Amino acid sequence: MHTVAKERMSSVEMITGILSLALLFLVPTITAHVHEASSDLNAVLPNPIREVTDMDGEGVIDDLRRGLLNAEAHFAHFVKKFNKEYSGAEEHARRFSIFKKNLHKALRHQKLDRDAIHGINKFSDLTEEEFHEQYLGLTTPPRSLSQRTQPAPILPTDDLPPDFDWRELGAVTPVKNQGACGSCWTFSTTGAMEGANFMKTGKLISLSEQQLVDCDHECDSSEPDVCDSGCNGGLMTTAYQYALKAGGLQREEDYPYTGIDGSCKFDNTKVAAMVANFSTVSIDEDQIAANLVKNGPLAVGINAAFMQTYVGGVSCPYVCNKQNLDHGVLLVGYGAAGYAPGRLKNKPFWIIKNSWGPDWGEDGYYKLCRGHNVCGINTMVSTVAAANIQTDDH
Repeated sequence: MHTVAKERMSSVEMITGILSLALLFLVPTITAHVHEASSDLNAVLPNPIREVTDMDGEGVIDDLRRGLLNAEAHFAHFVKKFNKEYSGAEEHARRFSIFKKNLHKALRHQKLDRDAIHGINKFSDLTEEEFHEQYLGLTTPPRSLSQRTQPAPILPTDDLPPDFDWRELGAVTPVKNQGACGSCWTFSTTGAMEGANFMKTGKLISLSEQQLVDCDHECDSSEPDVCDSGCNGGLMTTAYQYALKAGGLQREEDYPYTGIDGSCKFDNTKVAAMVANFSTVSIDEDQIAANLVKNGPLAVGINAAFMQTYVGGVSCPYVCNKQNLDHGVLLVGYGAAGYAPGRLKNKPFWIIKNSWGPDWGEDGYYKLCRGHNVCGINTMVSTVAAANIQTDDH
């Protein structure tokens, strides 16, 4: 009996020791998770959208619904976070009304785009008309565009890497901000030319969007009413044509961005990058990927309908007009493993540099699912090559 009692005591001591050891490891982990959950909750309380997007579409929908019940507090947080200033009580009330409508829009977008996160961002107090007028600006391309512009040669696609990102290779400047000016097309153009110039020279030079805003009034040869018009819109292919005729673009530091239409101050002695040629890329998305890898970042036009409420994640809306292209952006890479909780599998995606500042989207970038011409991503794609130029380093 004494021996059995000793064995039982030994077993109890062993179990106690194991439990103590387990608690030693578990307590810090549990504490960390509680702290993490508390921090996340604090992030959620003033804002119905979690900026650290580790939930699925259903979770975001629930957050949005809760946000609608306490819209006034969320609007106060929005005003503080984005330093919004209104002219008076009447304007404040008007913007609050628009804000509530945009919460409803974000909820609708979330239901249609469950792999992304939609909610409050810096455009949440703008009407759809204001958003289009101030932050888009891609001119509707003429029907003859693809027929008049030289098509890019068909490239082999068998050995494309599964993931590719020009940011990691030094061909992409930091995210810029077009402000309340419909000049997206100029940022798409300069981004492509910056990449092409990098490919040619090994140097990354930030080029002037303002030169295009002020000086580029190039019109489509077959449709003379379709012209590049500064803050009122333009096209990347006609902007390339302007740069070809003008002799190139200056550095951004020599011709800084103001975000308003002004008189042309182009100085051809300070050209930093020149266009050799440009072409349109096939609508086949493997060809787009091949051209991206070989030729550098690509200028693309997309439908920005879901971007007004976008917060993060891989956007893959079930319904998005593929013909109504209204925003010029820059394609800089692609990935093969963007998790899509709404579809319970990994979803390949494009990496898109936008021109709304780093405080929008994923540090200024937009991820759009790849392979289905979502939002017209493969409809208007162009590539540009840089010419040799001798410049003095500044």
